[in-house]
Amino acid sequence: MNRSTPRLRALAALPFVLTLLVYVLLLVLRYDRLPDTLATHFGLDGRPDGFTGRTAFAVVGVALLVVLGAGWTALVRRPSLWGAWATAGFAGALLVLLVRDNLDVTDPSQVSSPLVNLTLAAATAGLFGLAGWGLTRFVPEDAAAPVPGAPDAPRLPLGASEVAGWSHATASGPLTVLGVLALAAVPVGLILAPWPAALLALLGLVIGVPGLALARVRVAVDRRGVTVRPSLAPRPRVRVPLDEIAGASVRELDTAAVLGEFGGWGYRVRAHRTGVIVRTGETLVVRRDSGREFAVTVPDAGTAAALLNTLVERHGKV
Repeated sequence: MNRSTPRLRALAALPFVLTLLVYVLLLVLRYDRLPDTLATHFGLDGRPDGFTGRTAFAVVGVALLVVLGAGWTALVRRPSLWGAWATAGFAGALLVLLVRDNLDVTDPSQVSSPLVNLTLAAATAGLFGLAGWGLTRFVPEDAAAPVPGAPDAPRLPLGASEVAGWSHATASGPLTVLGVLALAAVPVGLILAPWPAALLALLGLVIGVPGLALARVRVAVDRRGVTVRPSLAPRPRVRVPLDEIAGASVRELDTAAVLGEFGGWGYRVRAHRTGVIVRTGETLVVRRDSGREFAVTVPDAGTAAALLNTLVERHGKV
């Protein structure tokens, strides 16, 4: 897992600091040439359909860069440093172009924003992204994590005739609240909302049922492999058979890693890994023979990994 280092965070914050300085300096030097109301949103024809006060525009622009910069600084990983720079370049270019297009304007409704502005912003994002990609060479790569199933991976001593199993429940408060609120909105929406908008309340079932199903799950490790299922129901369940497992290890996932590696909470499917991610903290990581990983966040993951490695070894695969 690639953790953010102080140097990496500094490099992620740098493009937002630079674009913020340029934006603020431009506002200071050209503030008296801007109209009291600026055209800030445009339709497909390039004509303005949204307007913002001069002071509000300055505040919103600064806040946008600060929030984007803070988010990237907190969540950045070495392979995604280019994304921080590209985001700063795109947002900064759009703000600067808005200032340029509104200079010396007496009627904001006459301002136009041609498609070339988006092209310029995209080109700026590309140049910034290349700069960020080049700067990754100044960020050392993390030491490789222990390979699940390797000789130094954790194991649980078992006698030749001993049989063991492990089971633990794990829960997510936010998913529980989300599921309950979504399901509660269904009858309320059907009763109070006008027809046919009331049918939208049924979306609560789509959100609430899976949310509650994943809000509390039970993880089991035994001679069959790894099984993850809802604590209150036998289905749906996820199982990784023992004969498909190469080994297991433990990771600590923080919020940044959950978002960066898995894209969020719940049942996640990524290019090289899947997972049931309901919280941060200890995570059981199972490596399949195919090289793909399956992860589930659960307390006491170390015991589960040790037992699983022992069972895999007994199965004759390590």
